[in-house]
Amino acid sequence: MRRMLAYARNTWRTLTSMGTALVLLFLLALAAIPGALLPQRSLNEAKVAEYIADRPALGPWLDRLQAFDVFSSFWFTAIYVLLFISLVGCLTPRLVEHAKSLRAVPVPAPRNLGRLPKHHTAEVTGEPQQVAASMSEELRGWRKVIRTEGEAAGISAEKGYLREFGNIVFHFSLLGLLVAIAAGKLFGYEGNVIVIADGGPGFCSASPAAFDSFRAGNTVDGTSLYPICLKVNEFQADYLDSGQATSFSADIEYQAGDDLTTGTWRPYELKVNEPLRVGGDRVYLQGHGYAPTFTVTFPDGQTRTQTLQWRPDDQITFLSSGVMRFDPPAGTYPDADERRKNQIAIQGLFAPTQLLHGSLLSSSFPAMRDPGVAIDVYRGDTGLDSGRPQNIFSLDERLVGQGRLTREARVNLSVGGETRLDDGTVVRFDGAAPFVNVQVSHDPAQMWVLVFAMSMMAGLLVSLIVRRRRVWVRITPAHPGTVGVEFGGLARTDNSGWGEEFERLTVRLLAGHPDAGHTDTQADAVSGAEAVSGERVT
Repeated sequence: MRRMLAYARNTWRTLTSMGTALVLLFLLALAAIPGALLPQRSLNEAKVAEYIADRPALGPWLDRLQAFDVFSSFWFTAIYVLLFISLVGCLTPRLVEHAKSLRAVPVPAPRNLGRLPKHHTAEVTGEPQQVAASMSEELRGWRKVIRTEGEAAGISAEKGYLREFGNIVFHFSLLGLLVAIAAGKLFGYEGNVIVIADGGPGFCSASPAAFDSFRAGNTVDGTSLYPICLKVNEFQADYLDSGQATSFSADIEYQAGDDLTTGTWRPYELKVNEPLRVGGDRVYLQGHGYAPTFTVTFPDGQTRTQTLQWRPDDQITFLSSGVMRFDPPAGTYPDADERRKNQIAIQGLFAPTQLLHGSLLSSSFPAMRDPGVAIDVYRGDTGLDSGRPQNIFSLDERLVGQGRLTREARVNLSVGGETRLDDGTVVRFDGAAPFVNVQVSHDPAQMWVLVFAMSMMAGLLVSLIVRRRRVWVRITPAHPGTVGVEFGGLARTDNSGWGEEFERLTVRLLAGHPDAGHTDTQADAVSGAEAVSGERVT
């Protein structure tokens, strides 16, 4: 039992040492590297699936090691928790010790001041108590105490207590920063949604189902989201002649809180890095693209029109790819089986400014100057009735391979262009509308992250600027009417600039005694390490 207690005590001491905390902090930074280099499921699950598919040998092993869920993995969480425990166990005793030191008085002067790194002697007129009082007045900003030993008097002074306080503020702020980040992950959420501009339907954040992707904190069940509705009236993008974007902005209208009951829409210009802040949520403009519009006219004259976002494959020219699936209207075909076999799928490329190389379509500019599409039109079972989830940007190749989906046409179309299938079905390209990718983010600890980050910098600055200094003055009777004054100085932290600082201090203390006699200065009589070896130097 005693051995187990000793083992537990030693383990706790090792865990709560500053060296262990630094090692864990380094490991935390090292563990975050895969999260920056590899795609993460919480951000883009499609990219993760593509990465694993492209690397069939390495990908599954990385998945087992939770390399695609780094910040929620067991090993990252273990490092995080151990660092938290180590910092608490390490800093709490230091805080108690510093609180005691703040109430402590400077230590008495060493017996032999001449052995200190900085030493100075002088002779002035006056009485020991009178000289000590006048010199004590000059030590403004120093914690000081006057001691008497018989006829002699001495001054013990020290400054720089704020240095240790800044050090503790830095470390506790780091601890608070970790807590704030963890709280944000527990109680926060983040959702992304595509919103089509120019009269698109908009969206409301009443439920996670309204988002295209949604990441919830561990305590968020999606039932208490702050309700926000928004619609995009217009999206504007400015480009250089080279196609490089210079600015993005979206003219939106939104409702929040009581606006939902009164029907009030509020205008706002949403820009990159200038989010809309409402109800503790932040709405960011993250990206944009284009959503083509197609109209399919079935043989009986009934029509279906659909506008759907296509994925930008080229971020410079915004050449985009995607797919649309159309289910025939009720009554077009007599039974459900025949209706399923006559579904229409459109897959291809969209160019905002089309450039044709023969029949090959590409885009020459990201703005929508001359939109065009190159599409394949399929007829058959598109999988709409299967209940299986499908990629909105590509067809299920298994349906094509099984012959359930047959290509009927391949054609290039400009706005207003159409193609007719052999059964009389007409597919028309009506144009395109821009879309924006909107992110709704809720982090209740965001302000605390900022506060702790700023206090970390302030504490670090104080600990680097403030220096610990100790000075002793011993005043003893010399000749009738005069006293000998002996100064000793010690730098408790770095010794840089201490020599000049000590000389200026002695000059200031003796300035009130213009009749000071012959003085003698001794600097660095012994090394600082030797002098610091004990509180008293004999």
